[in-house]
Amino acid sequence: MSHDDTPAAAGEGTAGQGSCPVCGRPRKPDPELARYRPFCCKRCADIDLNRWLSGNYVVAGAQAEEADNELWSADSLKH
Repeated sequence: MSHDDTPAAAGEGTAGQGSCPVCGRPRKPDPELARYRPFCCKRCADIDLNRWLSGNYVVAGAQAEEADNELWSADSLKH
């Protein structure tokens, strides 16, 4: 059994498994790139982050205005 702190030792599988969800390239088993999992490199991780921040990806749920109204309703402010 390995006693190091690599992702593979932490039970996350090997760094070379799978492909990058942004560009589709296979991930390399390079320890320096393991920190960007599930992406193959910093560039692809940054592209994905930009997609989230610019609103290209969304998580389904209540509209923000509806959620804000529920937070500030008179009933919710009573203690």
